[in-house]
Amino acid sequence: MLKGIHHIAIICSDYEVSKNFYNSILGLEILAENYRETRNSYKLDLRLPDNSRIELFSFPSPPVRPSQPEAQGLRHLAFAVQDLDSFVGHLESKGVSVEPIRVDEYTGKRYTFFQDPDKIPLELYESNGT
Repeated sequence: MLKGIHHIAIICSDYEVSKNFYNSILGLEILAENYRETRNSYKLDLRLPDNSRIELFSFPSPPVRPSQPEAQGLRHLAFAVQDLDSFVGHLESKGVSVEPIRVDEYTGKRYTFFQDPDKIPLELYESNGT
């Protein structure tokens, strides 16, 4: 049986910019950073507080993945936060543009969207443990 999500893999266009975004701005812990010479590629392993992970890859000249208009495939990545207003303020203080906060019509929970440096849609979902 599945136990949970172990990691999400993301290919970025500018490794240093994305590394800074996910580590310094979002606060994900760096577990390992490896340069793979045969692929001219970095692989950065990042960990969230719940022990789930993001693998950040760089490759020479990766093709752009369309996200607008919405297309088939992974729609977005959502992060749980306890204090949505505080985290939105943190992102905006770092120059990250954040959409207005909305309320989920089914759960009554507050959420918002922003984008990583490659315009991957990311969501913040206010959660008190659920």
